[in-house]
Amino acid sequence: MAKVSVYNIEGKEVDTIELNDAVFGVEVNEHLVHMAVVNQLANNRQGTQKAKTRSEVSGGGRKPWRQKGTGHARQGSTRAPQWTGGGVVFAPVPRDYSFKMNKKEKRAALKSALTSRVEENKFIVVDELKFDEIKTKNFQNVLNNLNVSKALVVLEDGNTNAQISAKNIPDVKTAGTNSINVYDVLKYNTVIATKAAVAAIEEVYA
Repeated sequence: MAKVSVYNIEGKEVDTIELNDAVFGVEVNEHLVHMAVVNQLANNRQGTQKAKTRSEVSGGGRKPWRQKGTGHARQGSTRAPQWTGGGVVFAPVPRDYSFKMNKKEKRAALKSALTSRVEENKFIVVDELKFDEIKTKNFQNVLNNLNVSKALVVLEDGNTNAQISAKNIPDVKTAGTNSINVYDVLKYNTVIATKAAVAAIEEVYA
């Protein structure tokens, strides 16, 4: 089992903790990690291009002139593609870029991402992040004490003061133990987690 130091909010080492190898010591599967990142980015795409077909544009309910005897070509609607204001023949529709990953694949990818952070010494455990009040400055002081700038901070459930205190700090994102994902783990330089959050992650994913 990997041993990591536990720090307090002053940045001093106060303890060590053994991480569960079933979560933080697995064999890193780069293919699954890549797939999980692509999956998340693809699922966030909106695919918003859209044009209206002749069935969707407004108007054109009445036949513009009678079928025969006018000298004009026969027409059934003023919203056919050849008319100004008519619909588009093969109009683009919003595209769905999302694709599914199996539950086991997602779990394996997250474990791989967490393991890589531990191996690179970019996983910091703090004993707790408890604040009496919501104050950005307090949270920034903790980051300064830990010598960290761009970080993903994983908090235990119900730690609202810490979560809101970090909101206005650029390059810092907070996440609950049930909402961490591969993309965020890899995007930020360092992952900071409380002891309670580490225990919760191990309980869910071990």
